[in-house]
Amino acid sequence: MINVKSEIGVLKKVLLHRPGKELLNLTPDTLEELLFDDIPYLKGARQEHDIFAKVLKDEGVEVVYLEDLMGEVLKDDEVKDAFLRQYIAEGGIRTKRYQAIIYKHLSSISDPKELVLKTMEGVNLNELDRGVYNSLVDLISLQSKMVIAPMPNLYFTRDPFAAIGNGITLNRMYSKTRSRETIYGEYIFKYHKDYKDTKKYYDRYDHFSIEGGDILDLDENTLAIGISQRTEPDAIELLSKRLFKESGIKKVLAFYIPKSRAFMHLDTVFTQVDYGTFCIHPKILATLSIFKIEDAPRGVKIKRLDGCLEDILKRELRRDDIRLIRCGGNDHITAEREQWSDGSNTLCIRPGVVICYERNDVTNAILEENGLKVIKIPSGELSRGRGGPRCMSMPLIRDGA
Repeated sequence: MINVKSEIGVLKKVLLHRPGKELLNLTPDTLEELLFDDIPYLKGARQEHDIFAKVLKDEGVEVVYLEDLMGEVLKDDEVKDAFLRQYIAEGGIRTKRYQAIIYKHLSSISDPKELVLKTMEGVNLNELDRGVYNSLVDLISLQSKMVIAPMPNLYFTRDPFAAIGNGITLNRMYSKTRSRETIYGEYIFKYHKDYKDTKKYYDRYDHFSIEGGDILDLDENTLAIGISQRTEPDAIELLSKRLFKESGIKKVLAFYIPKSRAFMHLDTVFTQVDYGTFCIHPKILATLSIFKIEDAPRGVKIKRLDGCLEDILKRELRRDDIRLIRCGGNDHITAEREQWSDGSNTLCIRPGVVICYERNDVTNAILEENGLKVIKIPSGELSRGRGGPRCMSMPLIRDGA
């Protein structure tokens, strides 16, 4: 049920998450902790996301939702019990009294999908039946306190796990805020009838952080992974060793990009849009370093690659038609502005056809001038989370390109 061996093969099946009430639990005081710069308007975000999903469906892509897959998993009462106890523990609830109160509250939700959505939304203290206040915690706690934080970043389904060939990485997320998101992938790939036998190359319990926005399937033998704000080099080396032994991947190209909120993942500055054609944020070109990782008798062989990015891609992908299309063109201010609103974060649904945010009109026009078909979607609210169409989608099946 997983088959992704390129960035541009015809997209057949994709995983999304429709923004939910977790966005309503963002406040100005929690924005930094929850990795947002502003608070999206939920109604607008849902309308924009529904347009995104409709575009995909109209292009022949089967759309499945994280909340639906997880809801199917929780139809099993034993699995539901294990999930709730793990969710409460990972939510930071340490006292037995509050563990029992929250477990009772959540287990009273009979519909599995509604339960999933509630766990994504978070748990507010004023929802709980606490009985007589008989502890210091009860007496000093604000009535509107979130006792289990929401997961507002979940609509960026690209990050918690990544598809590589016929397997996945179940990622260890960089921040505490997002680390709980991978619990859904853990249960889906352990219990869902369609996905429980999927090969797993990395696990959320491994020691080093890696996120899906840094993983690009360049072809069936070559992976690109960003060494970024959120993916550690140790994780790339460990994953490479496993891939060389257990998959068809022959080499990994590690892109060392600046550690920045604007460049949080490789796919925020570099995506593939057609055979040999890539969209790139020009600001990274001056400082970009690329390392090639290959299998070796005693682990891996790592080599720093010399030359400009075009020449490196020509050599490593064995293509003479490499083109780099600059986000924002040659204007520095335009490039920075449109990269901030995800102009480089394109989603290719088949060779030469990409979904982009409509607001990045300069970059979109340049893509069209270079022969690409650009399907534009609104993003006034979605882009407040700092992620574009690629960030919001996890391909499950692509035909070969």
